[in-house]
Amino acid sequence: MPDNNLFVTIRPAKRDDCPRILELVRELAIFEEAEDEVVVDPLHFTESGFGPNPVWWTYVAEVEGTIVGIALYYIRFSTWEGQKMYLEDIIITEEWRGKGIGNMLMEQLIQTAKEKGFVGMNWQVLNWNESAIKFYKKYNAEFDHEWVNCYINFY
Repeated sequence: MPDNNLFVTIRPAKRDDCPRILELVRELAIFEEAEDEVVVDPLHFTESGFGPNPVWWTYVAEVEGTIVGIALYYIRFSTWEGQKMYLEDIIITEEWRGKGIGNMLMEQLIQTAKEKGFVGMNWQVLNWNESAIKFYKKYNAEFDHEWVNCYINFY
């Protein structure tokens, strides 16, 4: 539950937020012991969210003018079900974890997905990230043990 002593603002990200969003992305990569894997060019990142054809959207959690968390999503299409929200990252900076900010961001995402008529929401979580798994279980998330992640990198 949110800490009642905090005044947290959840709002859509703006172009000027991109440097701070990328700082949080790097913080997550450090947590996941994959810091060298953050290779996105900052201009490409910004244009992908705020250019003429955005492919991602983000909510930020702000405390006293400082962004302390983000939830970045894009639209995934299932040929069987239709449009779904794909949650790429939900990140709360370490010092602000455990204060209900993740819940606030998740609730905003769920509300947005419903308003946009998406049929659901998908995401991935590392199998060793017990705190994240516990967090998602509060939302009655289903965990798929059948599908294997596949990818090809072109960088």
